[in-house]
Amino acid sequence: MSPPQLSALALNRALLARQSLLERSAQSPLAMVERLLGLQAQAPNPPYLGLWTRLQDFALDDLTQAMRERRIVRATMMRGTLHLVGADDYRALRPVLQPVLQRLSLASGHAKALKGLDLHALRRAGFDALRAAPLSATALGEALRAQWPQHDCDELARLVRNLEPLVHVPPAGTWDWHKPAAFATALDWLGAAIADAPDEDAVDAMALRYLGAFGPASARDLAAWSGLAATNQRLQRLRSRLCVFRDEDGSELFDLPDAPRPPPELPAPPRLLPEFDNVLLAHARRARILDEALRPAVFSRNGLVAATVLVDGFVAGVWKLQRDARTAVLTISPFRRLAAAERAELEAQAADCLRVVAADRERHEIHFARVQRPV
Repeated sequence: MSPPQLSALALNRALLARQSLLERSAQSPLAMVERLLGLQAQAPNPPYLGLWTRLQDFALDDLTQAMRERRIVRATMMRGTLHLVGADDYRALRPVLQPVLQRLSLASGHAKALKGLDLHALRRAGFDALRAAPLSATALGEALRAQWPQHDCDELARLVRNLEPLVHVPPAGTWDWHKPAAFATALDWLGAAIADAPDEDAVDAMALRYLGAFGPASARDLAAWSGLAATNQRLQRLRSRLCVFRDEDGSELFDLPDAPRPPPELPAPPRLLPEFDNVLLAHARRARILDEALRPAVFSRNGLVAATVLVDGFVAGVWKLQRDARTAVLTISPFRRLAAAERAELEAQAADCLRVVAADRERHEIHFARVQRPV
């Protein structure tokens, strides 16, 4: 029998339910970060906004304290990008991702820095330099220059950051901190060595948790989110433990049997998502949340992902927060005309966002820009 088909709307509601975007969660920031398998953290502020929009009660200091107490760490993870992950998940997931990170490093435009290098010796030298004290990328490169004077020290530091499990030391990654990060070894920061290679059970566990957070999903989706190879073979091997569906294009989708799959007609409240939010980056195809025609208005050519507005579960605009010494302004730029009820709900969301992230500003303003239909 052919697997049952799920519409884009059904996939949308399943994704929103798992991401706490249908109903805010009472979980702690750590529990939510673990549930989502991390939060994109290329910039410091988006993870805070990602938690605000998903949690019932959230204050900026909740996340900052979890980072300072080493319960949540900022590090290079999925797809070679920065994420916030729980400390336990870092220990579990980094070995799974280590081959991916090394492959990405060797395949990148920086690979010319490898010529004549003993990678094992480079990694050991970087590790030894960081054991003395956390170092910025610039300082780490300078520490490596003495041994490899013929190589660009910035490239040397970049290679060490992919070869050796490192974490960003707070205040790096905390709210409004925009200075260069200092790096520490995971051994020093978390008190435990990180394995260089995973066992198969660890890879399976990550694949299953991905489905729990982002499914139903295809093998291509899992590969796009994780960077792992041979994802189809892995999911086929796990097939007896999974539910199988097809999307409207006929692609095979996998899911956990007990994962939430709400009815498509379930209402979805408006939400404000931060830049680089997980739901826009976790699938090879984004039709379950973003109309392809809107992609150029959300994804820039230089890799930026705009903060987005969800209306009825789908991207319907972008938004921006601007602050000066006295005033915080949140501007919503819709892609279509908003109904009065939609506008009122978004205004309430915006007011709550300003209450949380701009409590120190005297004035809060909410603006709606004119409708701009992307071309």
